[in-house]
Amino acid sequence: MGYAFSFTLTYYVGVVRQRGRNEEKEKMFPFIKAVQDVLRDGLMSATLVQRAPPLPVFTSADREFDLEWRKTKWDIGNRNRMEKELREFRLLNSELKHLRILLHGPVGAGKSSFINSINSVFQGQICAGALVAAESGITFTRKYKTHKFRNGNSGRLPFVVNDIMGLEKGNSIGVHPSDIINALKGHVKNNYKFNPVSPLSVGDADYVTNPSLNDRVHCLVSVIPLDKISIMDDEVINKMRAIREAASEMDIPQVIVVTMVDKACPVVKEDLRKIYFSKRIKQNMQECSNRLGVPMNCIFPVKNYHEETELDQEMDCLILTALGRIVHFSHEYIDSLDD
Repeated sequence: MGYAFSFTLTYYVGVVRQRGRNEEKEKMFPFIKAVQDVLRDGLMSATLVQRAPPLPVFTSADREFDLEWRKTKWDIGNRNRMEKELREFRLLNSELKHLRILLHGPVGAGKSSFINSINSVFQGQICAGALVAAESGITFTRKYKTHKFRNGNSGRLPFVVNDIMGLEKGNSIGVHPSDIINALKGHVKNNYKFNPVSPLSVGDADYVTNPSLNDRVHCLVSVIPLDKISIMDDEVINKMRAIREAASEMDIPQVIVVTMVDKACPVVKEDLRKIYFSKRIKQNMQECSNRLGVPMNCIFPVKNYHEETELDQEMDCLILTALGRIVHFSHEYIDSLDD
């Protein structure tokens, strides 16, 4: 049985802001090809009408600044210098065993991957101590976990990083903001299991009644996927801003680490050294600053180790730069407590 259909197919070609690339044209070809195949088989007749001009091909000048908007050094000497400084860093406060850094952010932002990336840099090989979900939309971290880093044969590095369950939209899934605020104050025991609908409270077995300086958080790090900042739900952003406000009341410094930079910009995917030439990266980081209220000089882009099986010099430079500033801000906070 055969049917003949006659219709006019109107195909609007919109020029998406800052997306005028050849790849966009290529995405149209399967659709047009499918229509042509149907026409060839005689199942229908159609008129293909293009109402807009073809997508323009953007040059590197449209995607990149002439000069780096943030200076950085990519050479092996600088990479090794940053690692050496962190390995040799010492705390002056005798009561303090380590600086405590707390990561938080939406599900799938790369919090656990950032911890693994830090460990990989210092161990000289790819590490996977913090378990990571293969699917980015699912939270894998369900306990308040303290991660320590071995410093060669001389014990541990003088900082630890705490990982927590990801933030999500709604009140019955994801970590409860109250648990993060309790962690900032040092009230949460290691290995406490998060309950999205029932946050930790005074009298619970995992509640630390009298936290020491070692229990408290010395820097709050928001981890944000840079490729998704524009579509992050306002409810998640508002939760993060509320947590930041609580940290500010305690004078705890705050930093943003933005991940997925290779997914956010094709220029950076091809060459990580162009990250501070990229207009897209700067634009997304500025949006991140505006939505979360953190100044640009406290936002640091990284590319986490994920698919790689060997260390990469450029990736190490970004990771060490971010970690170096986090440790510096944490130490400044400790110094301010002595004033």
